[in-house]
Amino acid sequence: MVIDPKVDDNAKVLEIPVGGIHLYIDSPERQKRLYKRTLGVAVISQMLGGAGLAAGVTVGALLAKNMLGTDRFAGLPVALLTLGSAGAALLIGRLSQRYGRRFGLAAGFLAGGIGAIGVVTAAVINSIILLFASLLIYGAGTAANLQTRYAGTDLASPSQRATAISITMLATTFGAVAGPNLIDVMGRFALSVGVPALAGPFILGAAAFILAGSVLLLFLHPDPLKIAKLLSEVNSSNGDSSSKLPIGASLKKKRELVVGAALMVLTQLVMVAIMTMTPVHMRNHGHDLSDIGLIISIHIGAMYLPSLGTGILADKIGRTAMSIVAGATLLTAGVLAAFAPSDSMLVLMIALALLGLGWNFGLISGTALIVDATDVSTRAKTQGTLDVLVALAGASGGVLSGMVVAQTSYTILSLVGGILSLLLIPVVIWSRSKQPNE
Repeated sequence: MVIDPKVDDNAKVLEIPVGGIHLYIDSPERQKRLYKRTLGVAVISQMLGGAGLAAGVTVGALLAKNMLGTDRFAGLPVALLTLGSAGAALLIGRLSQRYGRRFGLAAGFLAGGIGAIGVVTAAVINSIILLFASLLIYGAGTAANLQTRYAGTDLASPSQRATAISITMLATTFGAVAGPNLIDVMGRFALSVGVPALAGPFILGAAAFILAGSVLLLFLHPDPLKIAKLLSEVNSSNGDSSSKLPIGASLKKKRELVVGAALMVLTQLVMVAIMTMTPVHMRNHGHDLSDIGLIISIHIGAMYLPSLGTGILADKIGRTAMSIVAGATLLTAGVLAAFAPSDSMLVLMIALALLGLGWNFGLISGTALIVDATDVSTRAKTQGTLDVLVALAGASGGVLSGMVVAQTSYTILSLVGGILSLLLIPVVIWSRSKQPNE
């Protein structure tokens, strides 16, 4: 291998391969083009992967209810999906740190596609064990879809990070909104090939995740994380001391990490708990699958469609302000869902739209805080670890939601979820408090 030595003031030699990623080291223009190209590839994969998200969210609980014959464990499919997402998030983070975003994210999407095929098979042979095992694997696609938002930030400047996250998430809207509205179409297609109707959306999920993984594997090159790590190493070897933070700044970054994690965990917990039981609540009050698909598509649209505006706001007015807005929006959603008349599509639409919007505010602001607070040398691994907490929060919300509704009601579940979102306020206040050494 040909080596181009760069020597710092202490005469240490940093060995950089000539050609390939080396071309980006001394060319800000190439870095800018790669940043835009990375966003483009991430956008395409998110458009495809978004369609795969809808299956588990929309019909997972209904499929389990049909196979188990009870509402009590209707939240278990989403819980298993998010639990699988937790394990996958950890693996994807570590794979990405070691081999780059391209390999880690593609592996997650492809595994999710295999899991979706397993769900369809389980429905055909009526195997609840295979269904649960497949949902765990299917969660890898969800983890990859969520972690793709980080890929666009690797080469972004600090003032662009939230916007980069939002652009990637915005792309998810197209597939995520289309998916629930294709329930009837995919159900009819499934019946035509001898598969139960409720498994139809998972056929779409399998194709979507496999295509998303293939796009990343083929086109996310050069890898943005590898370039970012190499740029960091070059800056360090040239005597850039920006990574050597004073104590106060270091403490601030640690608190940003805690706040970002708390923000994402709480918003995920509240959103998943209420969202999981909404289809079951609607079904129990006489709504058909098309009504459920419409409500969930509006909810998912609200989760992703406002992303660009959210990202710009988070970059302009700050992550803290958006964190408070997230808590207030989730509280309003919980109260509306709790008191919505069972036959009122309009109120449920507004409640689920606000639920998705609050999640959007929380996730983008929290993600931006995480990126701000992490160093590129450990960023992907840290992001993967924190996404485990997010997924576990979703799993907890999925499991507990069914139990809470079975013991009390959907009204109580929604109210409790809204009240929990208020915990964001003391966390944000703590993050703004001054320390003696700052």
